Amino acid sequence: MAQAPTILLVEDETEAAADLIRVLSEIGCTVWHAESGADARAILKDARPDLIVLDLTLPDVDGLVLCANLRNEADEVPFMICSEGSTAEKVLSFKLGAEDFVARPYEVAELQARVEAILARRARRMPEAQVSPGANAAAREGPDLGRLRVDISRWRVTVDDRPLSLTPTEFQLLVFMARRPGEIISRQELARGVWGNESMSRSRTIDAYVRRISSKLTGPRHHAEDDGQPRILNIRGLGYQLAVPHGTAA
Repeated sequence: MAQAPTILLVEDETEAAADLIRVLSEIGCTVWHAESGADARAILKDARPDLIVLDLTLPDVDGLVLCANLRNEADEVPFMICSEGSTAEKVLSFKLGAEDFVARPYEVAELQARVEAILARRARRMPEAQVSPGANAAAREGPDLGRLRVDISRWRVTVDDRPLSLTPTEFQLLVFMARRPGEIISRQELARGVWGNESMSRSRTIDAYVRRISSKLTGPRHHAEDDGQPRILNIRGLGYQLAVPHGTAA
């Protein structure tokens, strides 16, 4: 069974992002969502999507500048602009290497067809070894903890095959803990490992991130306290522990 195509969506507006995630998911794509240029570049340090879809209006960088930066950093990845753009912005986008430009408001069927066309062209250009779902699986996949699976190169985490929608920081925190299942990890270690700055441990930022990850792990319909599901425990005064049910860690 072929892997689902992965799309990096760079969009800071919540409603617009939700709409695009739904539209892209309908054609079988896995969507990684970045809310800023910095988030997008953080994702591309560790992973390569099959397509980048981005808005030109972002909170931390001009969208056209980001296009140029992404082209330099990930030249092999095609990108599409989905934005309210002037003719000049459209022309410059194509000069910067965009595969396509879809103006808002867009027709859902047209956007889906354009995305599928780009993905098909990319698949034809890539060597078979690169598109084969079994290729380099050991290098691509991260920790396998039974019901919790982490695929680092595709920026994908699932619990019982249920995909989790994680921000880049949430993903990095979870991967850090997943590499040491069952261990108690101090807030200082998490701060050093994810932010490279131990001073982050003195704020409540880590706690907020961990609460969100924990909620996403258990899912909206979780009720039982001991159902064998992976969870993050707050060990008072010591740190956090990714608890994996006995016998499930690979």
